[in-house]
Amino acid sequence: MPKRRSGGRRKGGGGGKEQADEDLGPSRTVTGKELSELEELSARLTALVEMLDEKGVISAREYGRVVTMRLHEISKATAIGELDEEL
Repeated sequence: MPKRRSGGRRKGGGGGKEQADEDLGPSRTVTGKELSELEELSARLTALVEMLDEKGVISAREYGRVVTMRLHEISKATAIGELDEEL
């Protein structure tokens, strides 16, 4: 039995540009300024969240709230871990 692909439709015949877009690879140059991997990843995530919000897949407001809570949890856990090491 052939394997079925899950997910959306593919555009174009090959995976050339689409595959390159999926791989973060080296930083990109935008208007003369080299972007760090962190800046590029942040821009990609922001664009993805905006697209998903526009299509009604997720709520950007809810996503922002969940991310804020997760960052707070990680920050607290890290601080507690550092205090524990000091003791």
